[in-house]
Amino acid sequence: MADEQEQVDQDKLAAEWAASAGGDNAEPDIDAIMNGGAAGGEGGEGDAPLGSARVLNQNEIDRLLGFGESTGGGADNSGIRAIIDSALVSYERLPMLEVVFDRLVRMMSTSLRNFTSDNVEVSIDNITSIRFGDYLNSIPLPAMLTVFKAEQWDNYGLLTVDSALIYSIVDVLLGGRRGTAAMRIEGRPYTTIERNLVERLVSVVLQDLSGAFDPLSPVTFRFDRLETNPRFATIGRPANAAVLARLRVDMEDRGGRLEVLLPYATLEPVREILLQGFLGEKFGRDSIWETHLAGELWNTNVPLQAVLDTVEMSLRDVLKLGIGSRIPLNAALDAEIMLTCGDLPMFSGRMGRKAGNIAVQIEEKLDKDRGAQ
Repeated sequence: MADEQEQVDQDKLAAEWAASAGGDNAEPDIDAIMNGGAAGGEGGEGDAPLGSARVLNQNEIDRLLGFGESTGGGADNSGIRAIIDSALVSYERLPMLEVVFDRLVRMMSTSLRNFTSDNVEVSIDNITSIRFGDYLNSIPLPAMLTVFKAEQWDNYGLLTVDSALIYSIVDVLLGGRRGTAAMRIEGRPYTTIERNLVERLVSVVLQDLSGAFDPLSPVTFRFDRLETNPRFATIGRPANAAVLARLRVDMEDRGGRLEVLLPYATLEPVREILLQGFLGEKFGRDSIWETHLAGELWNTNVPLQAVLDTVEMSLRDVLKLGIGSRIPLNAALDAEIMLTCGDLPMFSGRMGRKAGNIAVQIEEKLDKDRGAQ
């Protein structure tokens, strides 16, 4: 019996060692399976413990990626959705830009009619904010990209004319018939004549853009260069934010798109003006409050100190001071006394006595330069 009991103990010990080592022949422990399943969720199939695998359901995957039902309705985004939305920039921080581009549309409608001698209608598709690198990657080619400089702001902007508008302008300016769509020949570079005609169009648009900004801040947009490759029209870092205005130019049955891109760095000199909700707005400035504050400042009490003399002593001598110690001053009875307000010297005078009190007669008003000496 003892041998049989010893054999059973040996078999049980070998089974436990095999189970702990994860052997192929190990039998699963029922208690471990039940405990692992309760703590870790549903298990897998086969001989592997149920608690070793954690399978996410669809709701958990949606919440992880930020596309669950809880997102939206003003709630904070999370997961992948938050990473995507972090690349967006709101242009609504500069509300006066809408006024500027609305004025630009009205001015361009008149100037382009005179330029083309045709019935031209200009409208705004949208005004958005975009990263500069994303915009360059989204430009449909072929197109002409104009780099212009804001002289007073010392920075650059971008004006893009798509192929449809290029061929339409060339067709109109060279006497194309009305009622026929402009002929497009894709896959070839633009000719010198086409580039010169587009450059004239860009000059008209830049002049109107300068006039649109005149009520806010006088600025001159100067033509810099004309490019057909977006790589050569880079005026900022790819991650820089910019305001993009997409304009639609219609000439009866012809037309195309015109896009104006202004980086936020270019608009920085007039940022305070563009932040206004309406032209001439004063941010929190109230003349009544300013007058009241100025009147109260004149009635403010400030401490005025009369300094008889200053003595420099070593730390050793200061530590030796005690009750009854005397500090000799080098000031005589008729010595000059300085009156200070904090660290700022104000007046100088002579010490005297009036009605039994020590008084100072002011003789000179001190400036900051003398006080610094």
